[in-house]
Amino acid sequence: MAPRPSFNDGSSPGPVEVIFDDGKSKKLRSLRTPASTYERHIRYAVLEFDELLDSSSIDAKGWTDIAKAIHRNYQLFDAFVVLHGTDSLAYTCSALSFMLENLGKPVILTGSQAPMLELQNDATDNLLGSLVIAGHFMIPEVCLFFNYKLFRGNRAMKVSASDFSAFSSPNHPPLATITSLKTNVLWDLVYRPTHIHAFCIQTNLDTAHVACLRVFPGIKPEMVDGVLRVKGLRGLILETFGAGNAPGGPDSAMTKVIADAVRRGVVIVNVTQCMIGSVSPLYPPASLLGRQGVVFGHDMTSEAALTKLSYLLARPGATAEEVAKQMSLSIRGELSESSATVFQHPNGQLSPRLANLTALGYAIAKGDHEGVRAVMRGEPEWLLNETDYSGNTPMHLASCGPNLDILRDFLSQGASVHLRNRTGRTPLFLAANAALKEHVLLLRQSGAHLHADELAIARAHSQHSGVDAATWRSAGVLTF
Repeated sequence: MAPRPSFNDGSSPGPVEVIFDDGKSKKLRSLRTPASTYERHIRYAVLEFDELLDSSSIDAKGWTDIAKAIHRNYQLFDAFVVLHGTDSLAYTCSALSFMLENLGKPVILTGSQAPMLELQNDATDNLLGSLVIAGHFMIPEVCLFFNYKLFRGNRAMKVSASDFSAFSSPNHPPLATITSLKTNVLWDLVYRPTHIHAFCIQTNLDTAHVACLRVFPGIKPEMVDGVLRVKGLRGLILETFGAGNAPGGPDSAMTKVIADAVRRGVVIVNVTQCMIGSVSPLYPPASLLGRQGVVFGHDMTSEAALTKLSYLLARPGATAEEVAKQMSLSIRGELSESSATVFQHPNGQLSPRLANLTALGYAIAKGDHEGVRAVMRGEPEWLLNETDYSGNTPMHLASCGPNLDILRDFLSQGASVHLRNRTGRTPLFLAANAALKEHVLLLRQSGAHLHADELAIARAHSQHSGVDAATWRSAGVLTF
């Protein structure tokens, strides 16, 4: 990367700390990109696994290796870009979207159809675009970036073996698109964690317990039964025709085979073979299988359905009934849900968005929880990661505000605890500096941590007379 001007401005920013799989911390050389359209540089380091796999050979162990690498280094970096072959890229994106629980930072996977060493390649643009989005925009999802578009990872699928536009998301718009002028992010579509829990990972997936079967005209019940009786099988993704139809009728041998498997505790999920469309109880073709206990997969891709089923079955104490219930619900934005009605605030001298952000700031400062809720109800777009003139988000203001319930409310709506204001301060730093211990504990419970750039000054503050050292310790500062 160093010889390429697009990835290295020649500034030699110095090494960065990285934690390897043996738990040991080492320094890796870092590079810095030239200034972007947003007048910011992206500093990054490259961690290469000891064993490199062809993507067609990846399995649950490979997904676990990626998840653990992110988990080990989560507090050392603001975002993560994963380079991956395209063959199984959609599967890995979907798997990681479920394995990385309560994710609060961007994780972007990308690859290329032609390698960087070829004259005409897409590798350069795909990697640079991933770095730009990861380094500038707080999109706390597992995403797939390809051909100037950022897709939700568990919504994407590979649609071409050779075109540069190799991936698409037929049932969900891209989260962001890069143009020659700017990066357009559809913020109202971004999925955010809404539970007050710290980031963690689930690593015991095993796709050997699940299978995917595509029905076809003339398929025999014995074929389906043979798959459903594979030793150890706990779940099946059934790819059906159209809106969820499968061969046979209410009393057919096929229906009986499926119903018998459900009674044995095998979770069967019905997804459509079509790229666009949905399987749901609203459509009569799917209702027949639904009456046999087959789960409606809605508009999930086969990749998302397979990895989600594997993830849910791997949870401790998982039962077939509970897994079946969760499969028809969106837990990471992997299937469509009905939208709610929104209302628009009247125009003023400021734009409606800025006027609402200003009103929200005043309500937070006064501790007016009802006032905060009123502003949020009147704003059609998501405000909680928006910044004021000093780079403070509503989370920054609430972290040192008088009302803990406002902070808790913002966290439950998915506000990011990792964004920094223009002075480089996180909400956790501001809460600790204001000696608001309950605010600090709540932020820590939600996965907040001090940025590496804040640690030195945080230690100095903790030793300053009049500052509550216990609060800084609660924020993660080791005082001496």
